[in-house]
Amino acid sequence: MKGWEFTTTHVPLKLIEKADPVIAPGNVVIDIKASGLCHSDVGALEDEGWLELITFRPLIFGHEFAGVISEVGEGVTDFKVGDRVGVCPVGKDGTSPGYHRDGGYATKAMVPAADLVRIPENVTYAQAAAGTDAGMTSYHAMFVRGGAKAGMKVGVIGVGGLGQMAARAAVVAGCEVYACDLSAAARELALEVGCKEVFESVLDLAAVAPELIVDYAGFGTTTAQAIEAVGLGGRVVQVGMGRLEATINTRSLILKQVDLVGSMGGTVDDIAAVYALFASGDLDPLITEIAFEDIGEGLDRLARGEVKGRLVAVI
Repeated sequence: MKGWEFTTTHVPLKLIEKADPVIAPGNVVIDIKASGLCHSDVGALEDEGWLELITFRPLIFGHEFAGVISEVGEGVTDFKVGDRVGVCPVGKDGTSPGYHRDGGYATKAMVPAADLVRIPENVTYAQAAAGTDAGMTSYHAMFVRGGAKAGMKVGVIGVGGLGQMAARAAVVAGCEVYACDLSAAARELALEVGCKEVFESVLDLAAVAPELIVDYAGFGTTTAQAIEAVGLGGRVVQVGMGRLEATINTRSLILKQVDLVGSMGGTVDDIAAVYALFASGDLDPLITEIAFEDIGEGLDRLARGEVKGRLVAVI
C-alpha cells in the first residue's frame, strides 16, 4: 500500500510504500476511495503543540476518509466485503486514525468495525469522506454542543470545509444564520448556502446579537471576538483549532453571562445524520477533488488559504 507519512512538525509529508495492514479481530480493511484534507493537519505540520496529540509516530496521516471493505475480521457481523463505508475519526476505543494509528492518506487502512457508517447509495465517496470529519464535527458543534434549533439566530465563523456544512445544516433546520469570513469567496459561498447576511469581521455579528456563535476557525482573535459579538446570555462554541491558544476578555464573558464551550469531533450518529442530509439533497457541500498523489501539494494550498470549500483526494 501507499501512504503519506508524518514524522514531525516542519517536515513535509512523504509518500511511502509499506506492507498492507494485516486483518485483526473486530476490524475491517478498507480500500480507501477518498480522503478529506483537514486544516488541523496543516496545524500539525506547523505547530509543535500538536505533537503531544499525535502519540504514534511516524504514521500515515489523515483522519477523514471513506472507501469499500475488502477484508472482514473475526467477530464482525454487521458489515461485509463490498460495503461502502465512512470511518468515524473519533474511535469508540479512544484512538483516532492519523493520530494514534495509521490514517486515511493511504490506499488502504484497517479500522474497527464499531467506527463505520454505511454510505447511502446516492452519496459519493468524496462526500462521504468529507462527511466523516468536516460534516460530523460541524454538525456536532452546531446541534449537540450548540443546541441550535428552529428560529434561533446563529453566527458561523469561518465558511470553509466545516463552516459551510454547519451553516447549510442550520439553515435547513430553520435557523436564521449569519456568517463571517475574511475571504470574499467564502462570504459568497455563505450566501449560496442560505445565510441571511455575511460579514468580514466577527465583531460585525454584534449588530444581530446571535444567541449562538460557533467558531469553526479558531484563530484566537476569533474566539475573543465571538464573546464580544454574541448576545446577552448567549453561547459560543469553540471547535476550530487554527491556533491552540486564545486571550479572551473575561469581563465580557462574565457580564454578558456567556457560555463558552468546547466541541471535539462527534459520533457515528452525527455522521449518519450528515449522510442523510447528503442523501436528501438538503446538504451539498462544495468539494474540490484532487489526485491522491497531490495530497502534499493540497496541504500547501490549504495552508495558503487557497481552498474554497473542502479539498478531497480521490483514488
